[in-house]
Amino acid sequence: MLDVSISYNRYKFLGHEFLTWLWYRIEKEPDRICGPDKEAATLEIGNRIVIENRQGDDSLETITIKGDDAGLEEGVLSLKKGAMVTELNLIYRSMENEWRFTVKGESLNLSSLKTPETAPAESDSDIEGMVLEKIYLYDKALAVITFLFKQFVELRVSDDWFEQGVEPMRRWISA
Repeated sequence: MLDVSISYNRYKFLGHEFLTWLWYRIEKEPDRICGPDKEAATLEIGNRIVIENRQGDDSLETITIKGDDAGLEEGVLSLKKGAMVTELNLIYRSMENEWRFTVKGESLNLSSLKTPETAPAESDSDIEGMVLEKIYLYDKALAVITFLFKQFVELRVSDDWFEQGVEPMRRWISA
């Protein structure tokens, strides 16, 4: 059995591939993105993307694109050079609700999670319900990423990965 740190370092590229694939999917196939409960939902790139490009064994180039109206041209140019997305800020909308969070590629951890507003507790007996609602909203964000990662892994291990994953992304990057 592999040590946890060895496994972590050996397979963290999967998270980077996932985030790069997810960026492609959001840009080129937004209609194929839905929530885990199959309800109508949208997923958008938020205000931050971190892209890394390993140049040999020693050097690492990191590009961070920030801002609400930031252009992503530098990011696509970096992808042309072989870079991968390592962090991606996302906006998930389902019905009238909106979640904002950042996914880190190497561990698939969520950070900076902002859930939809909840009603304030009017009495002490409402606090339990408010906490449960907040837990549900956190769980919904995790479920979205888990659902999308499952789709990615199913495609990644299939015989169709090159035809349905790599080639469309290459065309998108070079367009």
